[in-house]
Amino acid sequence: MEGRALRAAIADVPALLASAPHRLMFLAGATAVLASMLWWACFLVAGYAGHAFPSAPVPAGWAHAVFTQYGMLPAFMFGFLLTVFPRWMNQPALERRQYVPVFAGIFAGYLIAQVGLLDRRPLLLAGIALMLGGWISALAALGGVLWRNAARDRHALSCFAALVLGACGLAAFGAFALGAPWQFAFVAIKLGTFGLLLPVYFTVCHRMVPFFSASVVREGYRVFKPGWSLPLTWALLMLHLALDLTHRQDWLWLADAPLALVFATHAIGWQPWKGTSPGLLAVLHLAFAWLPVAFVLYAAQSLLAFLDYGFLLGRAPVHALTIGFFGSMLVAMVTRVTQGHSGRPLEMGRIPWLTFVLLQLVAVMRIGAEVSSDAPLWLIVAAVGWLIAFAPWVVRSAWIYLTPRTDGRPG
Repeated sequence: MEGRALRAAIADVPALLASAPHRLMFLAGATAVLASMLWWACFLVAGYAGHAFPSAPVPAGWAHAVFTQYGMLPAFMFGFLLTVFPRWMNQPALERRQYVPVFAGIFAGYLIAQVGLLDRRPLLLAGIALMLGGWISALAALGGVLWRNAARDRHALSCFAALVLGACGLAAFGAFALGAPWQFAFVAIKLGTFGLLLPVYFTVCHRMVPFFSASVVREGYRVFKPGWSLPLTWALLMLHLALDLTHRQDWLWLADAPLALVFATHAIGWQPWKGTSPGLLAVLHLAFAWLPVAFVLYAAQSLLAFLDYGFLLGRAPVHALTIGFFGSMLVAMVTRVTQGHSGRPLEMGRIPWLTFVLLQLVAVMRIGAEVSSDAPLWLIVAAVGWLIAFAPWVVRSAWIYLTPRTDGRPG
């Protein structure tokens, strides 16, 4: 009987996963959190120790940037947006036929592309093509919701615009993998950071952080959600991209200093001192604090270059942004959604707290590696640190996605 029950439970898993877009896409993202960094850590360790490692068909550093920006983090973003887009615009939830192809394309393509990085160029190309197909499916599903709303929801419109740029970036990297000039890869990496991830992250924070804060703090909390900040942020990000893509990095401070000010204004305007508990609210504010810090570093880096001191901070700014902000906010936001949509209490819990705290150490280590006398070793330490930090969180999250809601409700 026990064996029969187990087989029945396993047989139910595909239908359970497909019951809600966040289950499918968050499981894909959780898998990618470890897979992406495991490949990168193995590559770094092999190089440091002088051992042979399968050569990626494209430069390994570029592959690391692309598949974290277009494979790992977007899986979570699509899981969230495919769930909340209809809710934001008071429409019926998306049907399985609309979001299952997104999962199939993006996740299968990501896995195939990761194998392709082990000196298997045809698999790399096939994986990118599948990822792009899943991405287009997502644009079709989300675009339909936006169309029915006549694009009146500014947060949805902002996220959709970023996803369109993301599709362009992924296509550009696919073209590079097919043999196009290196500039295509450069465009893909920059679009991934400043055209895709940052606009989506900031837009979601702009909508959700004051909402969560107000719903918890209530008395005495002043909602800060200025209408000017989304268009201004987009304008400054486009200026950053224009300068970066034309190799005018010594002028980036013209965009990055105002961006640091905009983000600091929001970090303060959201009154984090009023949101120190519960933990799920505190980590949202703590994670967002990395964003103005990252752009202070970006502005300082560019200004130093403008003054002919060179790029002294190396890749410290980008890792303050990617590990510090993107990574920390990933843990904060996904944990909250996972708890709420699985029928569990809205609390942080020991494992998410452990991951969040360790990730702060990883961010500091990776930033410090830029000024270390043994940078290659510290890169390895940071990569392994990421795996250690995320492993328990991924295992716990995967278990939740693969099991029914604790409250017995569907979804």
